[in-house]
Amino acid sequence: DVQLQASGGGSVQAGGSLRLSCDASGASFGPYAIGWFRRAPGKKREGISCIKMNDGQTFYAESMKGRVTISSDNAKNTVYLQMNNLKPEDTAVYYCAADLIRQNLGRGCQDMTYDFWGQGTLVTVSS
Repeated sequence: DVQLQASGGGSVQAGGSLRLSCDASGASFGPYAIGWFRRAPGKKREGISCIKMNDGQTFYAESMKGRVTISSDNAKNTVYLQMNNLKPEDTAVYYCAADLIRQNLGRGCQDMTYDFWGQGTLVTVSS
């Protein structure tokens, strides 16, 4: 099974940018969809963006659409989440997760259940 590790979080001022990385080990990203999620203090976990590694299908949630871009480096087995124009309400722990595409045939990455999770990385945005 794939193991995931999210990194790249930190503290920034409003309007700043961060690039999060999701590194995989134990398996190639090819058969998976990779999703980025976040959990803010006192709130439910929220899906931010995802990508299917076999065909490149992507999804962006309305909450961050236009401010985030998901991309991948297959050679490095890494998926990135570039976040721009960050706002204080973006403060949260950000997680990446993976799910096997073959177990979700016909579904977009936004509709997958995500069975494999990495530890999160904290993003703090100050005003």
